[in-house]
Amino acid sequence: MTAPTTAPSEDNLKAALLALKADNPTLGVPKIHGLLTSAHPEWTVSEKRTRKVLQSAGLVQTSAASGAAPGQVFPTSRLIDGLDVARWTSKVEVHFFGKAKGKGLVAREAIPEGEVIWKEDPFVLAPEWEIYDMQMSSRACGHCSTLLTASALVVPCATSSSSTPCPVHFCSRLCLQRAGRAHPPLCASRNPASAPLLHFARRNQWMALHALAQATARVLAAHEADAQAFAEDWEAVRAMAQLGMEERAKGGWLSAEPDRAMWRRAHKLYVQAFREPATDAEKKRLAKLFKKPLPQDVVETLFEYEAFLQGLGRMSLNLEAHGGLYVLHSHLNHSCNPNVSVRHLDQRTALSRITLIARRPITPGEELLITYVNPDMPLEPRRRNLLEWGFGKCMCERCIVEEREKKERDEVEGENGEAAKENADLEAELKAGLGVM
Repeated sequence: MTAPTTAPSEDNLKAALLALKADNPTLGVPKIHGLLTSAHPEWTVSEKRTRKVLQSAGLVQTSAASGAAPGQVFPTSRLIDGLDVARWTSKVEVHFFGKAKGKGLVAREAIPEGEVIWKEDPFVLAPEWEIYDMQMSSRACGHCSTLLTASALVVPCATSSSSTPCPVHFCSRLCLQRAGRAHPPLCASRNPASAPLLHFARRNQWMALHALAQATARVLAAHEADAQAFAEDWEAVRAMAQLGMEERAKGGWLSAEPDRAMWRRAHKLYVQAFREPATDAEKKRLAKLFKKPLPQDVVETLFEYEAFLQGLGRMSLNLEAHGGLYVLHSHLNHSCNPNVSVRHLDQRTALSRITLIARRPITPGEELLITYVNPDMPLEPRRRNLLEWGFGKCMCERCIVEEREKKERDEVEGENGEAAKENADLEAELKAGLGVM
């Protein structure tokens, strides 16, 4: 007979967590939570509660940006446990730089200019809206975004029917198979409760919300299908850099005033899509799709309102420009003078698969860096744009040089201005002394 579990008191929980953290100072919240549940099987403690206790004790790592003001909150990230970088390339490795900077990628070997470092397919794809519209009108593959032709290889969604049609088609049976990782929970036929969420994201052109729906769909589908796949996907998502919407708003990092009413509306639709559909018919459909109960800590991390805002922030920080979310790419840090370019070169998957190319020679041990903004912009516009990523003041090598040059120019202009003013005053005095008006 299984012994009953209870929720420990705050003092007992804190004492246990402090002891575990002292013995394992490099472990993050999920692993500390795992050790806690192993050491105290008689306790019921969610990962969220574990995080709160560790945060209150100042034991959760946070990352800070250069030029940060005291008290500012910046994106946090952690290493992906067991990540096999060799799946993509043998030329780079993951490196943790410390609390201030977090994780990144460094070269394992010399990489010449112009060399392809790796290619990567998306974890999920929330494409630009014109491509999404083509997917939803059967004109582009619902998985890889390839434009569809009148080919015998094109196949419809396997569960689409005349009574509950799904408009999504795929360029091949291979893409149909691969789409099983994320499509079913968003399929209009299998889960019609997801339609209002997708319509809301499309109507408001909210790419982060669409990406969060895609990522959640993949995680839930993996949980239903395979324990190992779920563990890997869940770990990959939670390890990505994140900064919640409230933190972004308070830090002044949103380009417009935050619309909290819209956040609430989106959260309601999100919960209805994946957890609590609005009608009995939709509930029956969802019950057929998801038969395995989710662990409570997964439910909290996905569906509580604050967790939802964290998820939106995570998507905003990690989405590539065309809407893809990539596991290895998400490790790349920013520089205004990057040494790596992200390209969309493969014609078949022009908007989904990315190719990473060296912009100049990269030496062993050198960090791989991309730019988050248009590098052709001047210093101050670049820094303003970087605020959307939760940066303080960018202090990459290029910014430092340009800031110093700007300061020197301002000083020269100031001196010239003072000299011109003195000359004008002297001229005025001479004219006055000579009676010249």
